[in-house]
Amino acid sequence: MLWLANGAGLLLALAIIAIGTSYIASPTTTMRSFGLPLPEEGPNVAWWLRLKGVRDIVAGLLVLAFMVWGSQREVGIVLLIEAMIPAGDMLLVLAAKGSTRSAFGIHGLTAVIMVLVAIPMMIGAH
Repeated sequence: MLWLANGAGLLLALAIIAIGTSYIASPTTTMRSFGLPLPEEGPNVAWWLRLKGVRDIVAGLLVLAFMVWGSQREVGIVLLIEAMIPAGDMLLVLAAKGSTRSAFGIHGLTAVIMVLVAIPMMIGAH
């Protein structure tokens, strides 16, 4: 079972990095799937959106670093803590009366998957 959790953890880390890279490369296009309306136009909007990309890349790299140099339990703890990011995104999209489909289908689902991957890693660690 831990091989499945490890594989899912690796996929989650790579997906987070890919999303972050997408925010850096094409911020307004990527933001359209987030669930909130695009911010108003201006020369700095893309740069503000890219900040999210940098943070996503770092969050994914943190998981990868713990997978390489940390224990199974530590990877699970990091994933559990990082699950607060998509959970928070979901709550913010809902509070802003954004897309409930994106809130639950993207952010909420991501948070649930992260928790479901983290638990066996923490329990199964020796």
